[in-house]
Amino acid sequence: MTYNDPSWEQLNQSYPGEFILLGVADRPRLEMLLSAIILICYVMTLLGNTTIIVVSRLDPRLHTPMYFFLSNLSFLDLGFTTSLGPHMLVNFWRKRKTITYMACVVQLYVSLALGSAECILLAVMAYDRYAAVCQPLHYTAIMSHSICITMAAVSWLSGFCTSLLQTAMTLKLPFCGQNKVDHFFCEVPALLKLACVDTSVNEAVLFVSSVIFLLVPLGLIIVSYGYIAVAVLRIRSAEGRRKAFSTCTSHLIVVSLFYGTIIFSYLQPPSNYSRDIGKMISLFYTFVTTMLNPLIYTLRNKEVHRALKRTINRNGTI
Repeated sequence: MTYNDPSWEQLNQSYPGEFILLGVADRPRLEMLLSAIILICYVMTLLGNTTIIVVSRLDPRLHTPMYFFLSNLSFLDLGFTTSLGPHMLVNFWRKRKTITYMACVVQLYVSLALGSAECILLAVMAYDRYAAVCQPLHYTAIMSHSICITMAAVSWLSGFCTSLLQTAMTLKLPFCGQNKVDHFFCEVPALLKLACVDTSVNEAVLFVSSVIFLLVPLGLIIVSYGYIAVAVLRIRSAEGRRKAFSTCTSHLIVVSLFYGTIIFSYLQPPSNYSRDIGKMISLFYTFVTTMLNPLIYTLRNKEVHRALKRTINRNGTI
């Protein structure tokens, strides 16, 4: 094979030095509106999740399995949005909206790892609520400190392992000089559309991974809350039923928002990936849900309100 051979040129162009992220560059007004919305969401995500982590750490009364997992969720949300947000905000104000090949690799790997870990963690949190409501006498034994740490570690590790597989399979595909990604950031479905070879194997692996990390945890969550609903309905006191339901409502809202949007994006062939709807939905689960999580979990949570007041008063007297 000579250097003038077309096959050599194709191979040489398989891995571009950079990708161009199209986003909504053809609609400047929408781009400016989105940049403002994303900036607000990102700042609120940083403040809200950092507050949960700090308060849960400083207040001994919140050293429980529920808040341990909630702190892990906040860490995941912070990392997830930070892996995508800053570069996206910078690109909104640049004429040439690019990302280097290596930066794309890192962005894809980290965001996919943290997003996958969150899917597992939400199922773990549902199991924690099931144990608290349905097995109150054995709760401390079921959700011991070592078991909580193991569950959290499995969530993180499983996310990074599946991301390694997906990232390697996606970015080893030949792109044959195509480097225009019709998205705001590097995401598997958008990158598969650039490949100049058959991607049926990649699509099959993506589908199986999506089932494992989306449908299986969602099924476990539904089963857990089915048992919780039965147990709560057996409580004779209306006040007792209200308290039991209030501890679970926030988690159900988070689950509905997070899983609903991601399932739409990943459980469909990349060839059917809707250009505009898919991009807007990706912004929703990347920035809006991570911003809402702290608000949903703390807005009606009097325990967190009291802990926050105690923390502020304690620091104010120093």
